[in-house]
Amino acid sequence: MIGARLKLARSAAGLSLRGLEDRLGGLVTAQAIGKYERDEMMPGSEVLMALARALDVSVSYLLRDDAVELVGVDFRKRRLESVKDRARVESQILGAVEKYLEIEDLLALHSDWQSPAGFPKRIVTPEGAEEAADALRIAWNLGADPIPTLAEFLEDQAIKIVSVPLSERVSGVKASVKKANGHQVQAIVLNSEHPGERQRFTLSHELGHLVLDAGTQAEELCNRFAGAFLVPAAALRRELGDHRSSISFRELFYLKELFGVSAQAIAFRSADLGIINARLKKELFIQFGKRGWRKQEPNPVPKEYPARFRRLCLRALSEDVISASKVAELLGVSTRELLASLDQAPPRVADGSPPGI
Repeated sequence: MIGARLKLARSAAGLSLRGLEDRLGGLVTAQAIGKYERDEMMPGSEVLMALARALDVSVSYLLRDDAVELVGVDFRKRRLESVKDRARVESQILGAVEKYLEIEDLLALHSDWQSPAGFPKRIVTPEGAEEAADALRIAWNLGADPIPTLAEFLEDQAIKIVSVPLSERVSGVKASVKKANGHQVQAIVLNSEHPGERQRFTLSHELGHLVLDAGTQAEELCNRFAGAFLVPAAALRRELGDHRSSISFRELFYLKELFGVSAQAIAFRSADLGIINARLKKELFIQFGKRGWRKQEPNPVPKEYPARFRRLCLRALSEDVISASKVAELLGVSTRELLASLDQAPPRVADGSPPGI
């Protein structure tokens, strides 16, 4: 049966039933497509191939029967603008995680999420959030040093990172996906349009929702957890000292580069730790506003780019586990593009993220 996959692919393409009918050039009606999606009718080979072309998926994708199931997407207060937008994001999550799991299965890599010992941790205070962040760093042997590529690190911990365009006011979401064997996979979805410093805070905030039990104060406490996880108190005190009566913007931006968070986050963190007082914090943010930096700061941090999936695809190809055409399908490129890229270094773009393969 192709119903679930057909509906998923249509949602990912942002098409209504009528829109898909139009893209098919009237080959079949919207009513017939609806019956395919409900598994009330099976398309013939001609229609099946046309559906695959229209939705930019393979026929084999539509015919697979081991689909994963989305069991929870935590949009919370940062809601998407429409039901259609939410369906698009949900389908993108499922599609990306499913491809990820497929390549892991081919390579016999089974990386189901397991909470570190002592987590999820129940917290009710900002101090508890600080302690939880420190405990998680200890559990993951991170010390107090900055984490240079957070998305890559979290993928090593079996958290799938999905980067897709979202509306400006949605930074990201946490999602749970159930595999055919009943095991759950945890994913964090990033807004690919946001600068790196915002993406890193989003990753840490959503990580907080995954490893903490914070009750009704979850948003506030996960923000505190994110700040502490990205900028440990000991590391910031080492840079700034215990108390400061003044601090320059040049220093804040050097610390932005060091920790990979916004200069505003450094100011917030300094105030949370009592390094600066409320008056100095207010003065700094007045200046952030006057300079037009509240929404977009100078010197953006390179975007977080989850590349493990691409590396696994290339590994599977090199080990003859999978064909070039299948790898091209998984990566969303042509076979010609894939083969031409294999002996080349990946290009880099201005913000440090490699595009394409």
